[in-house]
Amino acid sequence: MRMRIIIGLGLLMLTTIVVLALATTGGSRRGDGGAPQVVAAFYPLAFAAEQIAPGARVRNLTPPGAEPHDLEIAPSAVRELKSADLVLLMGHGFQPQIERAAGTGARVMRLLDTPGLSAHAGDPHVWLDPIRYAAIARRIGSEMDRRRPAERFIARLKALDRSFRAGLSRCRRREIVTSHEAFAYLAERYRLRQIAITGISPEAEPAPRALEHAVQLVRATAARTVYFETLVSPRLADTVARETGARTAVLDPIEGLTPAEQRAGEDYFSVMRRNLSRLRAGLGCA
Repeated sequence: MRMRIIIGLGLLMLTTIVVLALATTGGSRRGDGGAPQVVAAFYPLAFAAEQIAPGARVRNLTPPGAEPHDLEIAPSAVRELKSADLVLLMGHGFQPQIERAAGTGARVMRLLDTPGLSAHAGDPHVWLDPIRYAAIARRIGSEMDRRRPAERFIARLKALDRSFRAGLSRCRRREIVTSHEAFAYLAERYRLRQIAITGISPEAEPAPRALEHAVQLVRATAARTVYFETLVSPRLADTVARETGARTAVLDPIEGLTPAEQRAGEDYFSVMRRNLSRLRAGLGCA
């Protein structure tokens, strides 16, 4: 009888320990040491999560140097989406295969639906506006209960916004000619006008008439620079530049870092500052 009581008490203690351990670690989805596992669809969301929750295990599903639009994911990545504590997506069909695999639920955040973000239909590139990116960061910080580090990250974004406002306040030209229609939010925030050779998708080929129209606009605005991107062929930008006598330069939509940028320790802030420098040079800013 005494032995049965001892065994019963032992089982009760073991059950209590297991329940407490699961409560502490958040269940089976927690990583080593209780660190939450975050899966982000591509670089801007992964970078925000790393800044807001330094202890989290953040996985970026888009490999360095890959174009995130219409990214195809492996079965192993699907399993990660299903087991993660938090999944960060832009939503609105920006990466349709990832969005389908992630499904729905409280742990899946579609950040284009952030209240007050004022996203334009069909355009996901909100992170190129530091103020809209800050709204996303605040929502991630609230979801992860990391409000204080989120506010530190937001303070850096607001400082970046002030740099752009000052740097682009006095420019001879305000039209930016781009190979890909990715800079509408940046242009809107800093009173610029985007002239895009192609649409939202960087793989889209412009019709001959659209290409001719872009050449006419460049000539009409006396633009001196046609901007292309690191992850997309510069062929279209080269064509328009050659027809108009303009030069070409890189303007990075920061959908992902190249392997060389990663090795050099680049991040969102350093690339945005480089974008500002190239905009100032192309627009003739004082």
